[in-house]
Amino acid sequence: MLQLIVNGIVLGSIIALAAIGLTMVYGVLNFANFSHADFMAFGAYIAFVLNVALGLNIILSFFIAIAIAGALGVLLDFLVWKPMRRKNADLVSLVIISIGLSLIVRNAIIFIWGGSTQNFDLPVQKGIGMLGVTITHNQLIGLGTAILFMVLVHFFLKNTKLGKAMRAISDDINLARMSGIDSDKVIMWMWFIGIGLAGAAGILYGLETTIRPNMGWFLILPMFAAVILGGIGNSYGAMVGGMVIGLSQELSMLILPPEYKMGVSLGIMIIVLLIKPEGLFKGTKA
Repeated sequence: MLQLIVNGIVLGSIIALAAIGLTMVYGVLNFANFSHADFMAFGAYIAFVLNVALGLNIILSFFIAIAIAGALGVLLDFLVWKPMRRKNADLVSLVIISIGLSLIVRNAIIFIWGGSTQNFDLPVQKGIGMLGVTITHNQLIGLGTAILFMVLVHFFLKNTKLGKAMRAISDDINLARMSGIDSDKVIMWMWFIGIGLAGAAGILYGLETTIRPNMGWFLILPMFAAVILGGIGNSYGAMVGGMVIGLSQELSMLILPPEYKMGVSLGIMIIVLLIKPEGLFKGTKA
């Protein structure tokens, strides 16, 4: 059981990191971005190219890949989302576009790198054993990095001018504009940070498992479950929700076969929507 708890905490931290970016987009733009998970795979593949093909160390590859993923998010905002905002596109149109982007990104990955699994170029290291629990170096790296990024997100939202502006836009975009906030600039940075976090989560998930084109697809349901559980638009709720979902999925294997783990996320999401649709942490968004 202790091993499952450790695995759940590691998985939960990765889900939480990805869910923060997803809930940021919803909090600011008020739509569910179904392409978010595939940018996890994009970030992982960019890091793979930098690490394996170009021979860069994994740390440098990690940060460059995050920056590239974030830059792609900004580019797509300029090419797709900003024109849609100007046209006051309805929610259904935005969701359909995000699903289309998801398919484009996934199939582009398959076209460029193929459909087979890949791995980072890392030395094989023995796991750390303690109290009958084995923790791999990749798990420690993933957990530590995810926690660090969550702390940085907290600092950013609470203590920076841009973070406060993002929270203001989440609460009321029209009021924020009237107070002099440049909403287009804030939204641009929101995309950079949100997609960058998705890329970071994808790299960490690739370290923990393998890199494959549909890797993000396997986390889209847990991500949405984490966002709904924590409260849509609430970044702190997404952090807690991600950890709860990760632990629930792993601990479910005490009574269920592993292939039913995803069903646990769906079950939690349905229960929360029925009992407490505003989530556990309603209130200020972002």
